[in-house]
Amino acid sequence: MSRRRRPAVFALVCLVSACSFAPPYTIPSSTPTPGGFKEAEGWGLAQPKDGAPRGRWWNIFEDASLNALEVEAQSANQNLKAAFARLQQARADTRIARADLFPKIDALASAKRARVSQNSPTYVKGYPTEGNDFVLEADLSYEIDLWGRVRNEVASARANQQASAADLASIALSIQAEVATDYFGLRSFDTEQQLLAKTVEDYAKSLELTQTLFDGGAAALSDVAQAKAQLFNAQTQAVDIDLLRAQLEHAIAVLVGENPSTFHMPPDPLPQTAAPPSVDPGIPSALLERRPDVAAAERRVAAANAQIGVARAAYFPQFTLTGAAGLNSLHSSTWIDAPSLYWSIGPQAVLPLFEGGRLVGQTARAKAVYSEQVANYRNTVLTAYQEVEDNLAALHQLERESETEAQAVAATGTALEQSQIRYVSGIVTYLEVAASETAALQAQLSAINIRARRLNAAVVLVKALGGGWREESASLGRN
Repeated sequence: MSRRRRPAVFALVCLVSACSFAPPYTIPSSTPTPGGFKEAEGWGLAQPKDGAPRGRWWNIFEDASLNALEVEAQSANQNLKAAFARLQQARADTRIARADLFPKIDALASAKRARVSQNSPTYVKGYPTEGNDFVLEADLSYEIDLWGRVRNEVASARANQQASAADLASIALSIQAEVATDYFGLRSFDTEQQLLAKTVEDYAKSLELTQTLFDGGAAALSDVAQAKAQLFNAQTQAVDIDLLRAQLEHAIAVLVGENPSTFHMPPDPLPQTAAPPSVDPGIPSALLERRPDVAAAERRVAAANAQIGVARAAYFPQFTLTGAAGLNSLHSSTWIDAPSLYWSIGPQAVLPLFEGGRLVGQTARAKAVYSEQVANYRNTVLTAYQEVEDNLAALHQLERESETEAQAVAATGTALEQSQIRYVSGIVTYLEVAASETAALQAQLSAINIRARRLNAAVVLVKALGGGWREESASLGRN
């Protein structure tokens, strides 16, 4: 090969292979992955019916009302629609970035009449000062992506698009979990309302009995006052539960995209047998493939990595191929004649010589953004493990709490029964009955609260495990 041809061949190879100054991308390493979840040790979880929850994960609760709310939220929640719109924006950004991979062609047509100054240095004496100018032109501009600037912009945009797709899945999962937790919270309040309604009824009977004993001289006035206080306190608690239930019902209405003024859910108390479904946490390493927020954080690292290549490419010449062709004439009658044809084509190179530190700053900033995204990714991974461990611990400990609280409910019920017998027999004052009633009520309310917390812990655990999301779901963002 002759020496004259070597530079041309080298240039051609560069054009075909096209260099890239982005660092080779690898997923950032996180903390060592444990072999199992710590809080899952020492106790057993039954295997779920169909493996790890996927798709409509809320079906594992086997609740038709919850299923209907979840479906409604998926189609009507406004936050979800906003997230989908952001995904559409990211897709558009990718298309915009990809446009620079192709030549840009513009068409221009103009017809004008103008007068030139006779005192202008460009004026030729003897020629007319007024005339027409008819132009029909096509311009071509194409950046030769020798250093990978355009391709890295596209890679960054595509990675951000995939992150937006994962964000959409993450928001959807959060909304699904919030609907479920609010729903079980609402049913828990229904259970408390049912209990307090019975309590108010029982306290009213106790007051009636105490009033009868007082009228017969067998009870003190303080006993009557104590019985009234018990009744009024129970009524106050019932009204407060009404308020909390109303606010939670309004929250559910917003989640499912309905107006709180017209949305209503009929009372549906949780049965005493209500218990969380079995959820298999799987192995910790699978968590990183199931969490959409982890996927989103990783894609933003990739986008930042590509931007380093964009910043580095700015140090080198930008090569552009430009061309123009058209027709130009002084008269409309000769506008499209062959002699009116003109054209030009040629390369153009722009090399930055002095930018006052701008390029150095841009590169430093791109590297800093990359470091930030790596830290965010690692923190997201750590938070994912924390959330799983937290809710595994919650399920474990709340199961133990429900067992001991059931014993407390039974014990306080027995104590109340004995106090009432002793009071009617005149052995003790009503103060002992009131204390027993308060203890029994609090034990039952605590049992209801633990029941709801166990269901919510199961919901949040499924959310922490990624719900129905799969890593390949990010393909939604690849279109």
